Amino acid sequence: QVQLVESGGGLVQAEGSLRLSCAASGRTFSSYYMVGWFRQAPGKEREFVAAIKWSGASTYYADSVKGRFTISRDNAKSTVYLQMNSLKPEDTAVYYCAAKSSVLYSGSYYGGYDYWGQGTQVTVSS
Repeated sequence: QVQLVESGGGLVQAEGSLRLSCAASGRTFSSYYMVGWFRQAPGKEREFVAAIKWSGASTYYADSVKGRFTISRDNAKSTVYLQMNSLKPEDTAVYYCAAKSSVLYSGSYYGGYDYWGQGTQVTVSS
């Protein structure tokens, strides 16, 4: 079983940048098929942000963040990053990373993920 710990959230002004990290312990990310980032704003459903396949490093993004966010991985550190640029107030949410073992289900479907971190708050002020 893997434990996921997110970090890097905080308060930033619009058009600013943040880099989120998701570190794995217990088992490394190489044991999993895909790692994703999701977010949930107050009163809204959890939504897909980005995902990366551990083998081959293919990446996937929600339309709302394409061109602004970049997901990447560091094999040696078993860590996944989410670089967020040109942040907007509507990006305000708790951001979660998650790992999935199975190839079943799209990487954008939160129900397909097996393990979740505790989340990190990102607040973008206007």
